[in-house]
Amino acid sequence: MSHGNARLTFRGRLLIVERHRGGMPKAHIASAMGVSRKCVKKWIDRYDEEGLAGLHDRSSRPHTMPARTSPEVEAEVVAARVEHREGPDTLGPKVGVPARTVSRILRRHEVPYLRELDPMTGEVIRSSKQSAVRYERDRPGDLVHMDVKKLGRIPDGGGWKAHGRASGSIQRDRSTKVGFDYVHSLVDDHSRLAYSEVLPDEKGATCAGFLERAIAYFAEHGITRIERLMTDNAWAYRWSLREVCAAHQIRQKFIRPHCPWQNGKVERLNRTLATEWAYRQVFTSNDDRTAALAPWLEYYNTERRHSSLKGKPPISRLLPT
Repeated sequence: MSHGNARLTFRGRLLIVERHRGGMPKAHIASAMGVSRKCVKKWIDRYDEEGLAGLHDRSSRPHTMPARTSPEVEAEVVAARVEHREGPDTLGPKVGVPARTVSRILRRHEVPYLRELDPMTGEVIRSSKQSAVRYERDRPGDLVHMDVKKLGRIPDGGGWKAHGRASGSIQRDRSTKVGFDYVHSLVDDHSRLAYSEVLPDEKGATCAGFLERAIAYFAEHGITRIERLMTDNAWAYRWSLREVCAAHQIRQKFIRPHCPWQNGKVERLNRTLATEWAYRQVFTSNDDRTAALAPWLEYYNTERRHSSLKGKPPISRLLPT
């Protein structure tokens, strides 16, 4: 498709035809328009054969594509996307197709982006605001992000995901008190190494204790020095982490109020936790879901392909320990 300042847009081609019909020689038209005589003849011939429609751009797609992915493979890719709700970098190895080919297949079939889908149901929802400025620190520990994700607890025997909303769901029995779990997470900006814990609240002492354990976890994996910590403006973060940060010589940074996308790396981890750990399978008790976090976190750090790391896991950016 020609761009707006191209030498021969639709209006330029029409001008060639008008000058030719006015009696101007083709050689003079070519010289005036800055194109070859062959180009002038081509557009005049197309106009004679097709009229004004012949002066519009044509598709550059070849008539035959022997190497195009078969419809069976395309159907398998689309089905895998619906089942797993994962991106091209993760789906590619599963279906045996390059990630770029998976991306083209999904666009060809107009499959919505993951950011437009509800993580639990897969239904299309309005996407959240995104930051236009992307950045990445040059070394591990230069900046880490911290946040809390609140999850509804699972009643003994399973909740609505196990039994359906119509069979004894707590949505119908308001007297049933289930409560919430608080998933505290810390993620390194450069390597995307992550550490998470399920804790009973988000009070200051709880956040401070989690940060101490997260620092020890990062040290065991090669990040022995954390220089900056970015959080939102919650009271527990702004005031209760001061002593821990001072003891470890960590500089605190706070996002602008009501702009959670500035802390986007840990917010993205929260979404991954929800879709791949908390809501990926049916748990019949809250303890079962909590116990499944540590194995999933080990998989996330050592095996799971990360799109921002060119398909490698976070551990690939850290020195052996």
